[in-house]
Amino acid sequence: MNATDHFALFDLPRTFALDATQLEAAWKHVAQAVHPDRFATRSAPERRVAMQWSAQANEAYRVLKQPLLRARYLCELAGVDLQTETNTAMSPEFLVQQMSWHEQLDDCLDQPENIGARESLAKEIELALAQCQQAVSQALDAEQYTQAASRIREWMFLDKLTTQLQTIEV
Repeated sequence: MNATDHFALFDLPRTFALDATQLEAAWKHVAQAVHPDRFATRSAPERRVAMQWSAQANEAYRVLKQPLLRARYLCELAGVDLQTETNTAMSPEFLVQQMSWHEQLDDCLDQPENIGARESLAKEIELALAQCQQAVSQALDAEQYTQAASRIREWMFLDKLTTQLQTIEV
């Protein structure tokens, strides 16, 4: 086996839109071929290589299976650093919306029994997340990786906000 990236490892096109069934079938095929048990009677170096290939196949599957990780990986392959730790620049519209969502989240935290407010915020975030994912997909398909990176950072914020909302206990 010789794979330069996760997509090549599974013989899949380097694209954001992947068929989940096709990905899983490709992973199973590769995982079965390199499973360490198949190399149990081989030499120590061959067992070690099989273990490395197995680990690489599992990591590739984990990354490609999750849309956000796949989007980040595509940017990485294109040489675009998301700068998630240092680049917090976002559109003014998104920043204003971000503040509004945080205020709504604070209200939900202050009044956890207000299920209606939580459901309303969850739906609003879900819609924004779907729009963000669509924009990322379009940018990646058009090979506009810098634009995709900006929207991926927004997606990451929305994911975090969703997690915070889900942790509110009544």
